[in-house]
Amino acid sequence: MMQLELEPSSTQKNSLFNAMNRFIGAVNNMDQTVMVPSLLRDVPLEEDREMMGSLKSDDEEEGDMYSYYQLLKSIRRDIEWGVRCAAADERLKEGMKITRMNSSMSTSSSASFSSEEDEESEDEDLKAQFQYHLTGLQGVLSKLTVQANSLTRRYKKEIGIGGWGQ
Repeated sequence: MMQLELEPSSTQKNSLFNAMNRFIGAVNNMDQTVMVPSLLRDVPLEEDREMMGSLKSDDEEEGDMYSYYQLLKSIRRDIEWGVRCAAADERLKEGMKITRMNSSMSTSSSASFSSEEDEESEDEDLKAQFQYHLTGLQGVLSKLTVQANSLTRRYKKEIGIGGWGQ
């Protein structure tokens, strides 16, 4: 009988699934460590400004550690349970399908059938788009994981247990 390989290869370590698991694990650790989230209110981001800066857009006000704690938990919830606005997104997609059908019906009557070469190039474009977004998502998850770990360390420092549990 053949045994399954249990050790993940280097490509598996870089998979989206593993990136999501690392992020969820970091946020779960953060959530278990931060016993009193309200202590994070009004704690400035001064020490972690460079690291946390990538989470906020230019037009947002600077937040506190509590806002980042809530944001990381919200992202974890969206990954685990799906985006909360799924029903609204579905209605929007339905409206777009109807619009697309109407516009494609009007253009298809005057347009000729697309060739196989066009279909192959569309498939290549889809593959390239998928790889681009997958790489971006993995990069974002990696940054979020670092930020969750940093918030956990900062909380421990703020309450005086800096070296505890490491």
